[in-house]
Amino acid sequence: MLVTQSIAKYADTQPAKVYTSYQGREWSYSEFYEKAKRVAAYFQQKGYQKDDIVALYALNSDTFLVCYFGIQLGGFIAMPVNTKLAAPEVEYIFSNSEAKALIYDVRIEEVIKNTAHKFQDTLTIGGEDTLGHVTEDASLEFKPVSLDAEDTGVVMYTSGTTGKPKGVMLTHSNIQACAEIWSEAMAITGQDRMLISTPLFHCAAAHVFVVPITHKGGSLVIEEAFSPDKTLSMLQSAQPTMFFGVPAMYSIILNLPDIQKVQLPSLRLFCYGAAPMPYELVKKLKETFPAVGVQNCYGQTENAPAASSLKDHFALDKIGSVGEVLPQTKIQVVDEFGDSLPTGQVGEIVVKGPQVMKGYLRNEEATRRAVKNGWMYSGDLGKFDEDGLLYIVDRKKDMIIRGGENVYPVEVEEVLYQIPQLLEAAVVGVPHEVYGEVPKAYVVQKEGQSVSEEEIKAYCETQLAKYKVPLAVEYLDELPRNASGKVLKHTLRAAENSRA
Repeated sequence: MLVTQSIAKYADTQPAKVYTSYQGREWSYSEFYEKAKRVAAYFQQKGYQKDDIVALYALNSDTFLVCYFGIQLGGFIAMPVNTKLAAPEVEYIFSNSEAKALIYDVRIEEVIKNTAHKFQDTLTIGGEDTLGHVTEDASLEFKPVSLDAEDTGVVMYTSGTTGKPKGVMLTHSNIQACAEIWSEAMAITGQDRMLISTPLFHCAAAHVFVVPITHKGGSLVIEEAFSPDKTLSMLQSAQPTMFFGVPAMYSIILNLPDIQKVQLPSLRLFCYGAAPMPYELVKKLKETFPAVGVQNCYGQTENAPAASSLKDHFALDKIGSVGEVLPQTKIQVVDEFGDSLPTGQVGEIVVKGPQVMKGYLRNEEATRRAVKNGWMYSGDLGKFDEDGLLYIVDRKKDMIIRGGENVYPVEVEEVLYQIPQLLEAAVVGVPHEVYGEVPKAYVVQKEGQSVSEEEIKAYCETQLAKYKVPLAVEYLDELPRNASGKVLKHTLRAAENSRA
């Protein structure tokens, strides 16, 4: 059963159950399904064909999900677009994908006004709310479509941290596999109520949480965006059982005043991902909310995303690990020839399973490089320990080679996060006339606290080999991040190279 079919099933078996809650508005499974069918019917009546792409450029809302599922329900391809991108980047995605139609949120229409791609149809959310008229139009007759599990259901463009972003084609079966895998890994049931405050256009929110919750017939509480005070309030008032955030979000929440007094009786699981969670942050999270489990989620857009997961019982004992291989999934660590490496040796992480993408949209060469014999080459360097747990050592492209010695930035960042005055840290390689490149640290200090460069280096020298200690430290107000919470290290490198 595909995820769109799950919505239809629950609209029949539990029609009155609340599926989405957004800014006080609740839609039951039956109400949501009717709206999604009308979105599907609109494009059907307009004469759209299988494999036509409908772009979705919108902030988080219940309407976002109506469009996301409605487009697929009609037999078309949904393409959520990152709303943090600049107009030229959005224009590239529109033109590269050859998207036929656009649904956009008028609250962020300025970027759309500065793109030139011509669409056959454009619908708006808000303002005149043409999309709202569609979802309320009872005259629109939905014609059920027999979806082929191997047809593309969603295209998601990679974050483009290096080079142009690529359109990842995920089939209906990829998405369904992701629903099954994460439902099992996080023990999701129909009683779960997930608070979503990370972007729905990103694969983590959409496929690690929305899709598995939908698969099991649970409920979704949607925030437009993460806001420390509002999100904390929602964690208390909306009574979710699950919450997902990137490490930076947890760091901010845990530094709010009186956080020790906060009670979250309904919550069973804090999930995190997109970036490494430092030991001190995991420890503080568990100490502050001892009754709530924590679980790391690791994957990439190219695998839907689903690769491995570190569960609560290993959270502090196996810090730095991204956990055990997920159900239905195989992972190997390989050398440059694609041969599997023994336990403890560092190589590239490759993933195989029903969640691995169909390929990159209109880019067969990149697809051949990324997927070989069914194995998806992640670009992450990692290793397995003696217990079969996976560790990401670093991104292949982020590894620093200092005078012939390999320096993995994550290892240095873990040490920097142990310094109490630091809120965030990132390490990149910068050019050096003698060593080729050396590590440099970019740090954000906690409000009202300070630590000198000399003190930072001195502490690192007690924890790291000398060649791993940052040669320089630069203080920033915040680290540059993409919408999924990942630090844009190429931005830091580019700024450094421009000074050279």
